[in-house]
Amino acid sequence: MSQYNAIKQEAYDANMQLPKLGLVLFTFGNVSVADHNKKVFAIKPSGVPYEELSPEKMVIVDFDATIIEGSLRPSSDTKTHAVLYKHWNGINSIVHTHSTYATAWAQSQLDIPILGTTHADHTTSVIPCAPPMSDEMIQGDYETETGYQIINCFNERKLDPSETEMMLVGNHAPFTWGASSHKAVYNAAVLEEVAKMAFVTLQINPTAPSLKETLIKKHYERKHGPDAYYGQ
Repeated sequence: MSQYNAIKQEAYDANMQLPKLGLVLFTFGNVSVADHNKKVFAIKPSGVPYEELSPEKMVIVDFDATIIEGSLRPSSDTKTHAVLYKHWNGINSIVHTHSTYATAWAQSQLDIPILGTTHADHTTSVIPCAPPMSDEMIQGDYETETGYQIINCFNERKLDPSETEMMLVGNHAPFTWGASSHKAVYNAAVLEEVAKMAFVTLQINPTAPSLKETLIKKHYERKHGPDAYYGQ
């Protein structure tokens, strides 16, 4: 019996949520689940259709992107996940999709503005879009550089990945993460919905103003603040 069965099962379950939530088409996405104590993570194998997946097919990789266990090649995005786990200790799961509206915003190279309370329920900032990768980065270790593209964006904007658990990579697609695979997948679904709402809002009113700070603070803190009262 593998010592990694727990994270393989969790990664499988999380990956299977993506098509159910309408966040992936064909094999356009992946979820990983980390064990920071062992410095490894389980991730979807590359190019395997969701209906053919099983917990046993999840690949175990260390934080240097070296395969530890598994007979299949891991996701082509594995090195990106490895970089994020290595630098952000507080995240235990990462989701990457090419969901339609979030990817459209990424392709537009624009942040998703904070226009309403649904957005503010989940983060107090715009959803950032990292600038497109430089030619030097593209021609280097591309997937590794994508991880640094994400980290650099957060560092430059002084954002905390434990507070803003979603972002866009310019010209590419969204990434989300969380303390659990459930939260990371939840964030991927929320990001897609917020991206859709923002797009529709700006179609109705291209000059729609950002949400005012008092309302942002109220909605975020009622769910996440020290005196949060949302839920049971």
